[in-house]
Amino acid sequence: MTSRRSFVATSLLGVAAAAQPFKGISKDISLAKKKAPKHWIWTNPDVKDTEEQLATRYKQYYEAGVRGVFFEADSEKHFRAAKAQKLEAHRWMWTMNRGEKTLLSSHPEWYAINHKGESCADKPPYVDYYRWLCPSKPEVLQYLKDQVSSILQKDYVDGIHLDYIRFCDVILPVNLWDKYGIDQTRELPEYDYCYCDVCRSKFKAWRGTDINDIQYPQASLSWRLFRYNAVNNIVNNLALVANSYKKPITAAVFPTPEIARRNVRQDWTNWNLNGICPMIYHGFYKEKVEWIGDAVTEGVHFLNGRFPLYAGLYLPDFKNNEELHKGIVLALQHGAAGVSLFGNPPQDILDTLKSATASSQNTI
Repeated sequence: MTSRRSFVATSLLGVAAAAQPFKGISKDISLAKKKAPKHWIWTNPDVKDTEEQLATRYKQYYEAGVRGVFFEADSEKHFRAAKAQKLEAHRWMWTMNRGEKTLLSSHPEWYAINHKGESCADKPPYVDYYRWLCPSKPEVLQYLKDQVSSILQKDYVDGIHLDYIRFCDVILPVNLWDKYGIDQTRELPEYDYCYCDVCRSKFKAWRGTDINDIQYPQASLSWRLFRYNAVNNIVNNLALVANSYKKPITAAVFPTPEIARRNVRQDWTNWNLNGICPMIYHGFYKEKVEWIGDAVTEGVHFLNGRFPLYAGLYLPDFKNNEELHKGIVLALQHGAAGVSLFGNPPQDILDTLKSATASSQNTI
């Protein structure tokens, strides 16, 4: 399966919010004073890694302030090696975007339908592996609960990390419009999901109207809320599974609550999680490094202390280590409980992480 963060290099992320920064997060900043930041790494384990290499790598992570790793694939060797160096080892799982051939062939009816009536089972939007399950189908929920249960029952897995836990991107960033030859100054029906019979019938039972009878469904606040709640229901049921194993559940999400709701129908401030990792990739939104602080502030404000926020930073967006240092400091000073980086960061990046953490603690 294509790596989550290699896909992000040409990401289908949405247009940045133009909101002013929120105020009044002194409570969250004061909490940051009392607790040392907890940093994370997203990575895909390489079966060629040796035990010696892993012991050295994960020791370096811990010394730099990393306290947990999100592994994109199951590798007992990597999980146990990380745990041996005092790191939490969590399984990173693709959730609603599931393009396995076995699943596509056995249950094409589980996949989301766009407003033109096309299924992403056989006509995926944008890229071939964009195959989105419909969150309204009970069978989909049960399938995902079984997946999470099978992961968390392993004794070397400390927690579950959800990714692609949303609808398909209905709006792309403006700098990708030319790449795909589309104009998305308005929502287009071929990228607007899900209009399957189950979604329509559930919406009608809830609001008394068939969504196809609404002249402008893209402007219907009830229809948006219905889809937010469909994903919320998936997440919060998976959280119950994680809780039954007494293991934490986290998620990778779009950078701010406003962007997430508008562009991918993702309402992450209403999820029952133990932590959140918004992908605050400022370069994708044509923003300067300072925007990292704005995005963290918005997320922390709306979470209101429910669970910690770890700012996901995309290393190629930074011109140099000095800029990365600034981005980490901004995230921590604006209320993030830590940051999350992708890949196997080299020693100079780990040194920057460590020094930025110290700087943020000294200046709060």
